[in-house]
This record gives sequence, C-alpha cells and structure tokens, in this order.
Amino acid sequence: MFARIFRHLIFPDWWWRRKLPEAALRRIQTAVASAEKGHSAEIRIAVEATLELPALLKGVLARERAVEVFSRLRVWDTEENNGVLLYVLLADRDVEIVADRDVAKRVAQPEWELICREMEALFRAERQEEALLSGVRLIGGKLSALYRDGVKTANQLPDRPAMLT
Repeated sequence: MFARIFRHLIFPDWWWRRKLPEAALRRIQTAVASAEKGHSAEIRIAVEATLELPALLKGVLARERAVEVFSRLRVWDTEENNGVLLYVLLADRDVEIVADRDVAKRVAQPEWELICREMEALFRAERQEEALLSGVRLIGGKLSALYRDGVKTANQLPDRPAMLT
C-alpha cells in the first residue's frame, strides 16, 4: 500500500504530458474517430496520471475509479446505451474497460480483460501511445462486429482522450 501511495505522490500533474504529448493525443483522437466509423457505438478514453491522497488512503482501485469516471464523463448517456470507456491509470499502469448496458450484454467481461492485459503489457514497456492505439483498434473491432448494422448518429462522445488531473 505504501509503495502505491508513494508512486502516486511522486508524479506531478504534468507527468502525463511527457508520456502522452499533444501529437500522440491527436493520433489517438484520429484512431477513435476511425474506430467509430460504420457503426453506432462510441468509445471514450480517459487517462489519469495519479489518484489523490484521500482516494489512495481509502484504497480506491482503478476499477472503482473507472466506474466513477464512466459516470462523470456521461459515457452511459449514448442513445443506444453502447458507449465504452477505456480508462488508464498511469501510475499503476492499470487499464479498465467499462461498457454501457447494451454492450455489456453482448461482450463478456473476460473479453475486455484480455484487451486490458495486452495494453498493460505495453504500458509496462513504456509504449503508452501504442497501448492506447491498440486498445482503440481492438475495442473498435468488437463494436464494429456488434453494431455494424446500426445507423451512425452524430458523434455523441468526444473522440479526444480526456486527460484527468
């Protein structure tokens, strides 16, 4: 527990910018837009460098935080309940995927876990942009297979990754 708290406290807020510079964020945004073409589902990315001390002292895990962010970013508010949040906690190199109701009925959690583990391996190798691009591609592939017959409505969620501080 103390190692985790220390790891979160030593990284300043600007740390994520070094790991994911503006050019990388633009490429990831383009990848999200591309992954959403041809189907009605939505992908939202949220990246958080660290958690605040009160959350760490409470023992908040990445999964709990991802569910909170899912709500905060209103990923649940898509017309067909087919939004997916890709949440990354950089200090822990932890990736979580939270799917809205319709997607959750169609994709089992172990399938999302495989994507998360693959991305986490890339994060451990310090290949942050590649990890996110891979995750977007894999999630987009699953959503395309599920919703390809759906009519693409206007983009309901921003394609740009949300950088939480």
